[in-house]
Amino acid sequence: MTSYSSPGQSQGPGAPGTAPYRGNPRNGMGIAALVLGILALVTFWTVLGGILLGVAAIVFGIIGYRRKKRGEATNGAMALIGAIAGALGLVASGLILAAGVSILNSEEFDNYRDCMEAANSTSEERQCAEDFGDEANQNN
Repeated sequence: MTSYSSPGQSQGPGAPGTAPYRGNPRNGMGIAALVLGILALVTFWTVLGGILLGVAAIVFGIIGYRRKKRGEATNGAMALIGAIAGALGLVASGLILAAGVSILNSEEFDNYRDCMEAANSTSEERQCAEDFGDEANQNN
């Protein structure tokens, strides 16, 4: 005897009212998101690595999580963790980039650059670096 379900019931994993995915799970995006997210966290200090890898991890994480919600993948948590790790790498790289731009646009750095251009010896260059450090510490 064949059993039929009512129209609103789900017959397996996935959202109610949708047919379950009957193929192999498509977990590639979630795995890619996690790997890229970890790499973004590890390379955030390179700025470019954190930004590029972070954005890629977020994109792949969103795609992987949507596949999980449709029942096409089984690693929604992995995709979500990858997207979050990518976002953290992206934010950390953004903060480092903002700090670097702030330092390079400062008056103290302009003085340091002028001093280094005028320096004729290693000892004068060392003195420029010490002066820059002293100026930077006085303004903090």
